[in-house]
Amino acid sequence: MKSLSIKQRLEINDPLFSVEFFPPKSDDAAQQLLGTAERLQTYDPDFVSITYGAGGSTRSRTLNYARKLHEDYGYAVMPHLTCVGHSREELKQTIAEFKAAGLKQIMALRGDPPKGETNFTPHPDGLSYANELVQLIREVYPECDLGVAGYPEKHPEAPSLEIDLLNLKRKVDAGATFVTTQLFFDNEAYFTFVDNCRRAGITIPIMPGIMSVASHKQALRFCDMCGTSIPAELNEQLIAAGDDKAAVEAVGIEWSYQQARELLEKGAPGIHLYILSRAGPAITLMEKLQGAGFYR
Repeated sequence: MKSLSIKQRLEINDPLFSVEFFPPKSDDAAQQLLGTAERLQTYDPDFVSITYGAGGSTRSRTLNYARKLHEDYGYAVMPHLTCVGHSREELKQTIAEFKAAGLKQIMALRGDPPKGETNFTPHPDGLSYANELVQLIREVYPECDLGVAGYPEKHPEAPSLEIDLLNLKRKVDAGATFVTTQLFFDNEAYFTFVDNCRRAGITIPIMPGIMSVASHKQALRFCDMCGTSIPAELNEQLIAAGDDKAAVEAVGIEWSYQQARELLEKGAPGIHLYILSRAGPAITLMEKLQGAGFYR
């Protein structure tokens, strides 16, 4: 079954499980990433994604570690690609490099502004929107599986949910294979988002993205950065756990497990785990889902 492409798996309603890595910025971070990759091999996620960094700041690291995860660890790797800071020709070159490395799926994003900047400014010879990047990838690498981002609680820059959905529809119409959502902690946000997408004519699979909280401060930071809400119940549990790291991690794992369980029971096409290169919570969550019959 794992020999099938992402698109083929989604077409037969076989739930996918994937995890997301950040390209390391130091030797210690590199060891953590590779150690996590090694530990997760036992659980055989369907694919792993690796991010690109604000302003395209990790371009070479993304490609290098995508190759390493694919060649040395046997993962199907989905590298992220953004428009930020790159000309059209540079993007075409990067897409060709992904293809040459045997990477059969790409996550296409507009991308965040470089560090220290608040507004996105396209390269003079580049692209302005993610749908343009989807179209370019389809031209250069038509057979690849293409993921795009969806925002259950709206992209922070979008003036309204309606306009945000129109932007997503443009990406889908340009050739996206599936949507992966920004992280959320309230499943109702996902279910409402899927319903709104279907009414807008967006019919491709929508993979929910969830994260096991490691600290209360971290959860609040991510919520602020991503425009995500934190349910009162989760907030209260994290406050009650205080500075006890083990207690906080237990709260995060149980919350994400209950999220994943309900999502899968109600027909989500899989689960994408934002793990911040931490193996422990991902393994515990996968084992709990395995024990409940959701993960093979």
